[in-house]
Amino acid sequence: MFKTLRTLLSPPAKPRVSSRRNTPSVVPVEKRAAVLAGQEIKYTLKRSSKRRSIGLRIDDRGLTVSMPLRASETWLHSVLQDRANWVIEKLGGWQTRKQIPQCWADGECIPYLGELLTLRVSQSAATALPVVEGGELRVAVRGEITEAKIAKRVTDWYRRQAMILFSERIAHFSPLLNVSVAEVKISVAKTRWGSCTARGTVRLNLQLIKLPQRLTDYVVVHELAHRREMNHSAAFWRVVASACPDYLTLRRELKALPLS
Repeated sequence: MFKTLRTLLSPPAKPRVSSRRNTPSVVPVEKRAAVLAGQEIKYTLKRSSKRRSIGLRIDDRGLTVSMPLRASETWLHSVLQDRANWVIEKLGGWQTRKQIPQCWADGECIPYLGELLTLRVSQSAATALPVVEGGELRVAVRGEITEAKIAKRVTDWYRRQAMILFSERIAHFSPLLNVSVAEVKISVAKTRWGSCTARGTVRLNLQLIKLPQRLTDYVVVHELAHRREMNHSAAFWRVVASACPDYLTLRRELKALPLS
């Protein structure tokens, strides 16, 4: 009887707590939308355990928000509202800079070294290389003339001209910076104008052949400077400035251009 009474008066046993924390899963990448400055803005949300702050980036793919893995929704909302006007302004700038799709037909214009060439397309049984003459690019197409055939002929021509130009500019700037290059390659990257590996392989974006040579020269110098400084330290920029004194102006000009 006394044992039964003690049992009734004893506090209920506490539930056993597992040593593992039952934390909710977090999706590292999400597609979201928010109303900013009266406009609905779609954005990509990326979470990372390495981040300590919320960062916003805008490029040709739109707005990307990077935040700490378990940051609160309240903090995220606050940052987005605080930067709303900036987001709207920058997104508008990217919209105006987006490239108009290229039309591949006789009489259309294509960019080349900062100028516009008029396409002159003819049908031919031969496969003569395209020729620049009097502000025109003369392209011969075998068989039926189609946009796909014209595009391929011009793109192949762009590649040949790009390799010639890139090789010439690297040969010009390498001695000035006292560096050597192991190999030059053409890149079609969507986010980078150029790159340089520790082994001396320099990649330059094909789109540079469409731009004024001064911008190609800046990218070449930038990548060659990495042969001496594999970083973006003050020492690196001093190397760039030694061969390209107006690099700040050229850098801003290049950043204002879409890369696609």
